[in-house]
Amino acid sequence: MDDDLWTLIEPLLPPWPERSPGPRPVADRLCLQGILYVLYDDIAWQLLPLELGFGSGQTCWRRLERWQQAGVFDQLHRILLAELNAAGQLDWSRACVDGSHIRAKKGVPTPVRRRSTGARRAANTT
Repeated sequence: MDDDLWTLIEPLLPPWPERSPGPRPVADRLCLQGILYVLYDDIAWQLLPLELGFGSGQTCWRRLERWQQAGVFDQLHRILLAELNAAGQLDWSRACVDGSHIRAKKGVPTPVRRRSTGARRAANTT
């Protein structure tokens, strides 16, 4: 990963707790490189080679989860889109919106007939 990309990403990362238990954590930049390695090479987290110095696959996975919960990747996506747009590198005429995860409302909802739970009149036996 080049330094320009890292200067965009680093300020978005949440600070590491000062009194965290266990050994000193792997540097954020190395973890990000490990995450990118796993995603790019499409390997399982446990198959991340320790010899590369990115930390274990479990470490990288935990860091990815932590950053995802902190909204790092959503922020990074917005920043990259803004920079590409400012540089004229995006073709918005080919953009589309995917609303497949949003419930479509089709007019005014009609009331649903509900079954009464109140007491009923006794049947006539005469």
